[in-house]
Amino acid sequence: MPRHSRIDAPGALQHIIGRGLNREKIFSDRTDYLFFLERLGDLLTDSGARCFAWALLPNHFHLLLQTGKTPISNLMKKLLTGYAINYNRRHNRTGHLFQNRYKSILCQEEPYLLELVRYIHLNPLRAGLIPDFNSLSRHPFCGHAVILGHMNYSWQDRHYILRLFGQSGTDAKRKYREFVRKGIEKGNRPDLIGGGLLRSQGGWGAVKLNRQAGAYQKGDERILGNGDFVNEVLANAREQFEKNYRIRVEGFTFDKLLSHVSQMTRLSPEDILDRQRDRQRTRARSILCFLATDQLRIPQGQLAEMLHLTQSAISHAVRRGKALVENGAVGMPMV
Repeated sequence: MPRHSRIDAPGALQHIIGRGLNREKIFSDRTDYLFFLERLGDLLTDSGARCFAWALLPNHFHLLLQTGKTPISNLMKKLLTGYAINYNRRHNRTGHLFQNRYKSILCQEEPYLLELVRYIHLNPLRAGLIPDFNSLSRHPFCGHAVILGHMNYSWQDRHYILRLFGQSGTDAKRKYREFVRKGIEKGNRPDLIGGGLLRSQGGWGAVKLNRQAGAYQKGDERILGNGDFVNEVLANAREQFEKNYRIRVEGFTFDKLLSHVSQMTRLSPEDILDRQRDRQRTRARSILCFLATDQLRIPQGQLAEMLHLTQSAISHAVRRGKALVENGAVGMPMV
């Protein structure tokens, strides 16, 4: 059965689950955990993604991320590839470390954000890695301790979560801690990680009641949310797919895009590709970079090689180009 493509968009809330191959360990010592966190932090900062919750366990991990300026799949590829290379080198090991494909679930923020934060942060306790709930507040490989202020990782957005519990720091932390503690009695919560329809409606009991009442909701394995949310996400994903398909069918290549931008800006292709930094060339290159990533889906790293620029320069150019296109400073993109 063919696997579905991932669904993502700027601002999307994603629950990421990565497991070791054959359920084997992916973290063998403290150095492994710390290297993973350091690499994750750097990539979150570079991509503009936000992290609300995380937990690292010996043979798997959970991350609750919000997509930034680049797709989460780009971040995860860099994170897992770099980590696996380092792990294999340190432990004199060869071959795949992770299962072929990490699991990503696009989540409706309300009402699932806090439920997922609680579920993810209780993982070390459910797995028996710590003796009791109080120990979770000091556990070094889980974001719960960061939210309570006992550890500091600047890339975790603890303040956003705490503000959902109140304005006072002390009072908000107390309410957050109590909220997480009450989650212990809820158990493993398969409704948060199981089948798409079960997740959307809260288990088979809710599904059956809805069907008896004549209410049918759309479900999808990749999405955690109610039927309307699922339909909206799938419609947006289908629109993007059809847009990409039209581009491929029409044979739109980078050279054709360059010619298109040349006509828009009244600069020759050679002038656009010239790395001089006068205002006109910089403006045209920015438009070219944005359309190449947005319309042709060319990764920024690949675009940097094509244009002989640094990835940082490409990232800045994409942002400038996006602003120019969206503000109507240039003609509409080709699709």
